[in-house]
Amino acid sequence: MMTAADLADFSHYAKSQDDLVVPEIKTFNTQVAADDVELAMVLGGDGTILKAAEIVRESDIPLMGVNLGHVGFLAESERDELASSVAHAVARNYVIKERMTLNVDVIVDGEKVFSTWALNEATVEKSARERMLEVVIEVEGSPLSSFGCDGIVISTPTGSTAYAFSAGGPVVWPEVEAILMVPLSAHALFSRPMVIKSSATIAVEVLQRSAGHGILWCDGRRSWELPPGARVEVSRSSASVKLARLRDSSFTERLVRKFSLPVAGWRGTVNEPSR
Repeated sequence: MMTAADLADFSHYAKSQDDLVVPEIKTFNTQVAADDVELAMVLGGDGTILKAAEIVRESDIPLMGVNLGHVGFLAESERDELASSVAHAVARNYVIKERMTLNVDVIVDGEKVFSTWALNEATVEKSARERMLEVVIEVEGSPLSSFGCDGIVISTPTGSTAYAFSAGGPVVWPEVEAILMVPLSAHALFSRPMVIKSSATIAVEVLQRSAGHGILWCDGRRSWELPPGARVEVSRSSASVKLARLRDSSFTERLVRKFSLPVAGWRGTVNEPSR
């Protein structure tokens, strides 16, 4: 939602841009049906964008984020670019990028008790600070390893710059079709982050010998308690989230910009002049 001041700034900006064809702007004071919405602009940080993705999950509405938070990796533009972002959106001057999501099911005593989804990640975590969670990991129907840990992060490439990144996982380009699995403080010799093909089903079982319960979190928004014996199955979803992009820039450029990475000394590619 834009404030009166935001609208005033946008109107002033739009009038000053000769290259933007902006149609008549209408203000709605009532709710609008999802089928009538072409684009949802989200003002906030990544958490706000994840909330917006939850709201438009059942529709085909693309999201354009304007970062009012910190890093705002999912956002397309910054606070001082709000007016220009709205102008480009109104002029339909943007491209749509699809991001894969995950289906997440919880099974207890052979019965599916909870189903949800995730854009960034699904995490199985210990619920008690003082106790480890005992789990066994399964990939494509075969057991991989069991250990005590603080939790397991199962992430999309989009989520590789979020919780999985903080846990020491690799950054994965969003075009790569893969699922990441990153153990959290695992008490094991083999507990490295793994990149798994996107068609695989990954399962995490809370072992009966666990001293406490676990908890499932999806995108930090949807949760479910996991008693000993609970099983969480994660697979690629057929539904994607659409993000609207204004810049024709690479993911590498986004990484450099968002994380302020040092690139001084780069002399360009072979076919480019030195910099």
